[in-house]
Amino acid sequence: MLSAYTPNGTSLERTAVEPGEAPPHAAVWIDLVSPTVQEDKITEQFLGIAVPTREEMQEIEVSSRLYIENGGRYMTATLMCASDSPTPKTTPVTFILSSHRLCTVRYDEPRPFAIVEHKLARACSPKVSGETVLMDLLDAVIDRSADILERIGAEVDQVSHSIFEPDDEAAPPSYNDVLKALGRKGDLTSKVRESQVSVGRLLSFLAHEAEVMKWTKDMRAQLQSMQRDVVSLTDHASYLSNKVTFLLDAMLGVVNIQQNAIIKIFSIMAVVFMPPTLVASIYGMNFKGGMIELEWEFGYPWALFLMVVVAVVPLLVFKWKKWL
Repeated sequence: MLSAYTPNGTSLERTAVEPGEAPPHAAVWIDLVSPTVQEDKITEQFLGIAVPTREEMQEIEVSSRLYIENGGRYMTATLMCASDSPTPKTTPVTFILSSHRLCTVRYDEPRPFAIVEHKLARACSPKVSGETVLMDLLDAVIDRSADILERIGAEVDQVSHSIFEPDDEAAPPSYNDVLKALGRKGDLTSKVRESQVSVGRLLSFLAHEAEVMKWTKDMRAQLQSMQRDVVSLTDHASYLSNKVTFLLDAMLGVVNIQQNAIIKIFSIMAVVFMPPTLVASIYGMNFKGGMIELEWEFGYPWALFLMVVVAVVPLLVFKWKKWL
């Protein structure tokens, strides 16, 4: 799908470009979503630059993600997508600045794009350009990552509370559910951190090119502010990742302690019943010769009494040793 955004007074108007048509000449933002070959060619003719393919966008080396070609500045970042769903993922998005126009190429629907589209449709600067749209998009990406990390932090705190301070009235947490929840939070945190690292590289490249493009002082100050935000979010994502790892280790430790307690009970019971079993085995052999208890009137009560005594003695020893 090919969309063009054109200034209209104090708003940015979206126009769906039909196949075979050229985008409006006044367009400052060209948005390609899962573009066809024909849409790629239309955009290339309009901007005079090459549009990268999906395979080229997925390459991880920096030289293939941040470069200058034919006067266009190509910047590819990994953004979060479907973070609120059970299967969050990351997707590469390419930003191309050329002749004060912005071209974005993507194959998913990251939420910051919808946020910026609605924001600029309501109000935008009369001097809107591709550079200002790019700054709005990057700012929305950073804000979205911050919101995701805040949500992860709150949910991790809830998991931590259920492990270390469970409510007495509530049912004990399911270990499988806790481990799955921690695994999902850890995976989402790693994806956010991956996204922030790629955005940080993009901002560093853009900060270097801002001098060449002669950006205003305010835009460069905003760029530096976003760089600081990305650094702080990356550090916070690392902190959350370490916390998730700690909780995983703690959860496994709790499971091991409870398993050891169960094994301890079985071990004690085995030791307690071992002497009575020995006594019962001896008197169950039924050897008349030499076994005077067989002819004894109180032989049976004596055997029961002896089995009780040899069972109680180990329990008393365990109590004395404080093993119980």
